[in-house]
Order: sequence, then structure tokens, then C-alpha cells
Amino acid sequence: MKQKNISILGSTGSIGKQTLDIVKHYPESYSIIGLSAGKNITLLKNQILEFKPKVVSVTDEEDAIELDRFCNQHNLNIQIGFSHEGLETICHTQVDLLIVAIVGTTAIKPTYIAIKNHIPIALACKEVLVSAGDLITELAAKENVPIIPIDSEHAATQQCFSTQSNNTIIESITLTASGGPFWTLPSNEFKTITKEKALQHPTWSMGNKISIDSATMVNKGLEIIEAHHLFNIEYNKLKVSIHRQSIIHALVEFIDGNILAHLSPTDMRFPIQYALDYPHKKPTKFKRLDIHKLSGLTFEEPDSKRFPLLDIAIEAGKRKGSYPAVFNAANEAIVSLFLQEKITFLDIHKKIETILNNFNHYTPKNIDDIITIDSTIKHDIFQTT
Repeated sequence: MKQKNISILGSTGSIGKQTLDIVKHYPESYSIIGLSAGKNITLLKNQILEFKPKVVSVTDEEDAIELDRFCNQHNLNIQIGFSHEGLETICHTQVDLLIVAIVGTTAIKPTYIAIKNHIPIALACKEVLVSAGDLITELAAKENVPIIPIDSEHAATQQCFSTQSNNTIIESITLTASGGPFWTLPSNEFKTITKEKALQHPTWSMGNKISIDSATMVNKGLEIIEAHHLFNIEYNKLKVSIHRQSIIHALVEFIDGNILAHLSPTDMRFPIQYALDYPHKKPTKFKRLDIHKLSGLTFEEPDSKRFPLLDIAIEAGKRKGSYPAVFNAANEAIVSLFLQEKITFLDIHKKIETILNNFNHYTPKNIDDIITIDSTIKHDIFQTT
């Protein structure tokens, strides 16, 4: 089997680094064509030396100039870009798979461009489908371009779901959630939550933004919206269950009462490798799950009183139009303020709900409308804080 050519948007982030770790373990299977990063130029330089991509993009022009000089010093002929244009250059470069692993709505336009160029997408950035799900999935269907989920819950769902081709026989899909670091914390102690505590996820190693989303349970609400678009399933068939062990990632129940569950280790390299090799599979080189070491699996109902953003996110998805994009933009900006310690943990859901209720909603007609909503919401939040 020939090498699969891959580009990664977000190569210095958690998913990007784990993707490159898989590539290192299977050098005969994958070749890196494009890499993009934000501000971690030191790590990006190391990745360039190791994987020798053909095109690289960074956020700032100054970093692009530095990288260009670095590549010349090492006799590397690499096209260096920056900002949105740099990302779009990668998305115009033909590859077998584009890993979309940058955080937030910055990923929407590059994903859209890649689909237009008939490049299969491995999606780790849930905000793409949350904010622009109707537009992205419509284009992907029109261009016959697969969108392969990297989120563990959606990769799990797809592997259960793919055994059946008819949506009408699906009774429900349940995405599991760890509950985050505060599942057992009494609500009267939420006022004591600090940034440091919120970043301490009990089972997964993740970036800062997604760690906070897990702590508020926004993450699971966004994943429900994403599942709605990925699998064309009505919201009333999508459920959430708190599963502290994070061993079962999704369950698909059929109308005859049978349930398929997907189990795997709490290691993101498993869903990433699933996406890299889709629709095929290869033997793993990573530690497998030993079911005999499982002491017990538990499931609990979500608590919307203590974690109101779960229901607020799902309701935004149900309302469609601009609601999901407004919710997502508000969440990104408000979480940023929390990470800067400008607001408290309890402020997060209050501020997001206020913004969602006060926006003059409409139906976005194109990607530019989505981007305008996103920038307007974020500008207003940062201007008033």
C-alpha cells in the first residue's frame, strides 16, 4: 500500500502532536506534506526538521520570516505562509487527508476550501460543524468528500453506526462524558473553582480550551450538535451519559433493542489512527485495552442544574440558524476571558446565556455570514470586558 500524504492544521497542538507520533510509528504508511501552527515556533522547527513538509503556515508574518530563514539555513525547500492565506495554501495543496486540529472557528474556512478541492477531512475541531454544520455537510455531500471524525465519541459512533446503513433503524445514539473535574464537587463550592483546577481533567490529556469546555460540560453539548450533522440524526435521538471511566465512548441502540458499544483505551491515538486509515485498519502499536483490568463501568444521568451549558448548547443546536454560531463564538471568547482570569467559573454560563438571548438571530446563507457572526460576537465581548 502506498504512503498516504497528509497535511495537519494545528501540528503543535495536542491532536497534531499525537498524529505525528503515529506517523513516527508508521513511517512506511504516511508522508507529511503540510503543517500549520500558531505561536509554538520552536516545536514547529523540530517538526519541520523531522518530517520535512512541503508547505508550512504560521499565524504571524514575523514567525514566517524566521521560519523561512531557518529553512534556508538547513537547505530545506519549503513554502512558508502565514495568517489565513497560509492556511488556505495548505488547503489548496493536494493530499490524501487533511487533519483539521486547530481550535475554534479559524478552522471553518480552510475546511470549506479543502472540501471544495475534494480533499478528505479528518475533523478534530468540533467548532466547524457546530457553527457551520449545515453549510459544511451540504458541500461535503455535493462534492462527495468524506468527513471522518477524530473526536473519540464520534469515531466510536461511526464504527458502531457503519455496521448499519439505514438511519431509520437507529433508536438512539449515546455519547459518554467523563463528567470533567467537578462532577462530584458540590454546587456551593463552584465559586471556589480556579483556572488551575478547571484544567485538571481526570482522564484525558487535552488543550486548555477543550479542558475548560469539559469542566463546564459545554464540550458534550457541542459534540451532540456535531453528531447531529455527522450522522444526520435528529436531536431527540441523541443522548449523553456520564461514564467516569471513559472506557465506553459511545453506544448505538437499534429499534429492536440491541445496543452496540465501542470500547477503547483513553488514548487519542486510537481515534486518530482510525481516521488516518479509514476505511481500512492496521495493527496497532499502542497499548491495547485489557478488559480483565476493568473493575466496573458506571453510567449516570447528566446534571443540567449544576452544568446548565450542556442543555443550553443543545438547545442552540436545535434552534439552528445563527444560534449555534453565536453560542460557539460566545463560548470561545468567554472561555478565553476565564483562562485570562478576568471572570469566574460561574460567570461563564451566565454570560454565554445572556449573549445568546440578546443577539438578533437570522439564518446564515454562507460561510462569510458565519465568520461575520463569530467576529461580531467576539469583538463585542472583548470590547466590553
